[in-house]
Amino acid sequence: MGIAQPGQGPSILVSAMSIGMFSISFTVADPGGFVTLAGVIFGCLAAFIIFFHRDPERLIPSDEDLIVSPADGRVMFVVRERSTGRRPTNEQQKTEQIETHPLMGDWFPQPLEKPLRFETEQRWSPVDPEDELPTDVIRIAIYMSPLDVHVQRSPINSQIVAMEHRTGKGLSRGPFRKASKKESEANERVRTVLESDDGLLIEVTQISGAIARTIIPFCFVSDYLKRGQRYGMIRLGSRVDIRVPANRVRPLVEPNTMVLAGSTPLFRRK
Repeated sequence: MGIAQPGQGPSILVSAMSIGMFSISFTVADPGGFVTLAGVIFGCLAAFIIFFHRDPERLIPSDEDLIVSPADGRVMFVVRERSTGRRPTNEQQKTEQIETHPLMGDWFPQPLEKPLRFETEQRWSPVDPEDELPTDVIRIAIYMSPLDVHVQRSPINSQIVAMEHRTGKGLSRGPFRKASKKESEANERVRTVLESDDGLLIEVTQISGAIARTIIPFCFVSDYLKRGQRYGMIRLGSRVDIRVPANRVRPLVEPNTMVLAGSTPLFRRK
């Protein structure tokens, strides 16, 4: 059982403060006094930090056709979607076609020429089962409770080809709705696009929640990742969405399935 990078420094510091307080209490001051209480408080704080930054090792499946979960938690939903809009360019922003969402911001109501390239953030809508197209994606949303491990892992052997940070319209941070609700997709988020050696593109979005308000990347654009390799974390839980081209995969999980980052298969390649 390891400790995630962002928690290593604080856990060592607070643990040392707790040990120091107990040492002072038993060698200089009377045990049971204020110094002992301070040691207990620092000890509890250290345990809290270690628990919420725990980072256990995981058994990574060897089957190369499997795409594993990027996060621990419970599957909220599995849905087939299609792009119905995209973030506007400067030229498109000046037109009268712009549609504005109160939290998501401005959309240009035309999909990208190649939506499966995930070149920018796109607006997605559910697809009727009788109206499927090769440009559809399958999205799996994973809810991470405060008790889950908060480290995210790469679902495939890949290179990071794009990363972007988004907030609600007009906000420097947030919003921070409950991550267990579908509407939380408008929360502050970091979108990462991964590309495998054979050209498969996957979009993974880390979404902050009502309590979890800090998304911490470990890797950046152009970095190469092994399947199951740690690439970031969200403090205190929240939500992670993954989108994969529907014509290249078959989903393996259903809503309410509990999954483990880097270990539980979400998709099998066709």
